[in-house]
Amino acid sequence: MDELKFKIKKLETFTKSYVSVVRLTMEDDTYGWGQMSTYCADITAQIFHRQVAPHVLGKSFTDFNDPENLILEREHKYPGSYVLRAIAGLDTALWDWLGRYKGLPVTTLIGGSPGKLRAYGSSMKRDITPEQEAKRLLKLRDQFGFDAFKFRIGAECGRGMDEWEGRTESMIQMLPKALGSNVIKLVDANSCYSSDQAIQIGKLLEDNGITHFEEPCPYWLPDETKKVTDALKIDVTGGEQDCDFRVWKDMITRGVVNVTQPDVMYMGGLTRTLEVAKMANDAKMICTPHAANLSLVTMCTMHFLNAIPNAGPYLELSIEGKDYYPWQEDLFLGDPFKVSDGHVTITDEPGWGINFNPVWLEKANYKCVEI
Repeated sequence: MDELKFKIKKLETFTKSYVSVVRLTMEDDTYGWGQMSTYCADITAQIFHRQVAPHVLGKSFTDFNDPENLILEREHKYPGSYVLRAIAGLDTALWDWLGRYKGLPVTTLIGGSPGKLRAYGSSMKRDITPEQEAKRLLKLRDQFGFDAFKFRIGAECGRGMDEWEGRTESMIQMLPKALGSNVIKLVDANSCYSSDQAIQIGKLLEDNGITHFEEPCPYWLPDETKKVTDALKIDVTGGEQDCDFRVWKDMITRGVVNVTQPDVMYMGGLTRTLEVAKMANDAKMICTPHAANLSLVTMCTMHFLNAIPNAGPYLELSIEGKDYYPWQEDLFLGDPFKVSDGHVTITDEPGWGINFNPVWLEKANYKCVEI
C-alpha cells in the first residue's frame, strides 16, 4: 500500500441496535463498505462519529495503520473495547475500498487467494439438552457435510455453575458418541470455571475425544487459564475478548493458551488482527479466530484465514438462525455463507465480495459526516 495516498471525504453509518454498517467515500468518489462490531452498535455508532470520524476526515494517509493509530493517540484517555469496535467499521471499510479500487478480493491483498475454506458448525445454545443438540448437529452434518462441531458447556461467565445440574457431563459423554469418530468435537466454556474445575472437566474432555477447550476460565484471569493449558494434553484456546496488544504479547509469550482466537471486530478490524496473527506465528502458534455470528465478522475472518500462514484448520461458522440471531436476518444480499461439503467459499469478487441489503440499509438510522 506504499504507493497509495488516500483522503476520506465522507463517512456514512446505517445503524440498528445490534449492527452498524459504514460506507466511506474517498475524495475521488471511490468507496468501501464496512461494519462496526455487533451488540450495542447504536452506542458504538455514536463513538464512531464523535471519536473516530473527526480524526480521519479530510486528512491524507498512505496506509491503514496510520489513521487507526492516530485515533488511538488522540483518544488515549479511552483505551479499550468501544473505541476499537468503532474503529473496526473504519478499518473494514478501508479494506473493502482497497479491494474495489484494485479489483481484488481482500484475501488476495493480504497474501491469500479465493477459494474453499473448511468450516466447523458452531452452536451458541445452552438452553438445549444433549439429545436435542445431537439431533440438530447430526442433521447439519448430513445436510451440509460438516465434519467438526463446537458446543457449549458450563454457564456463560457462570462462576463454576452449570446451565443445569449434570448438563455438562452429559454433553461431553453423549455428543461424541452420537457424532461418531469421524467428526471433530470442540467445546466452549465461555469463562465459566476455576482452574481446578477446568482441569477436571478437561480430563473428561480428553477421555471422550474432544480436542479443543475454549475459554475455560474467566478470560481476565490468564494465570488461571495457563494452569489449565499446562495440565491438559488437548488444545486450550482463547483471546476472543482481548483487544490490547499488551495482553496478546503476554498471552503468547507465556503460552497462556495453545491456540489464539482474536475477533476481527473486537480487535478493531483486520489490520490489527493481522498483527496478532503475526505475533502468534512468530511464536509458532495457531490462529483460529472467533466469528460467532453471520454478520461481516465471518466474511472478514474467511478472507483472513485464507491468507495467514498459521491459520487453524477451520472457520468458526455459527449454525444459529432467526430464533437466536434475529438481527442478522436479511443483512446481506444472496447467501454469502453457503456451505457445501463442509466448506464455505471466498469468491474472486473485489473487496469483501459481499453486498449489504438495500432494504436493511433503508430501515436503519442514517448519519453522514463529510468535508
